[in-house]
Amino acid sequence: MPAAIEVILQHDVDNVGVSGDLVRVRPGYARNFLIPRQLALPATAANKSRIEHQRAIALARAEKLKKEYTDAAAVLSALNVKIVQRVGEDGRLFGSVTSKDIEAAVLALGHKVDRKRMQLAEPIKALGAFEVPVRFTADISATLKVNVVSK
Repeated sequence: MPAAIEVILQHDVDNVGVSGDLVRVRPGYARNFLIPRQLALPATAANKSRIEHQRAIALARAEKLKKEYTDAAAVLSALNVKIVQRVGEDGRLFGSVTSKDIEAAVLALGHKVDRKRMQLAEPIKALGAFEVPVRFTADISATLKVNVVSK
């Protein structure tokens, strides 16, 4: 009986590896836990080539998504969004400007941004110019300029 066999992980497994890794594990662990729960596949030549193909497709998809995010970040950084709000006597807003309002204003300009990507710590409650960070990924972000003016 072999001391260890090779399997290809389908999902992340604690203390073993991450999805797509080729790891050596004990035969009983692979046969009784990993393979029945579809956490791993036996490391046959066909499975290895299939995993490499899937990895290449995922890499191409990630590159395409990164390019889209970079283009969207450049467009959003160049935008200057104007939001008109009602103002009280003392110059304070009635209500506040939220990420939903900013999303609607950007959409009115013909661009699209997901409000969940906006890093607005708290709603805007005053008149003036504000910068709202929009984060696409850990390394791709943009700064959206928002001007809140009175009605």
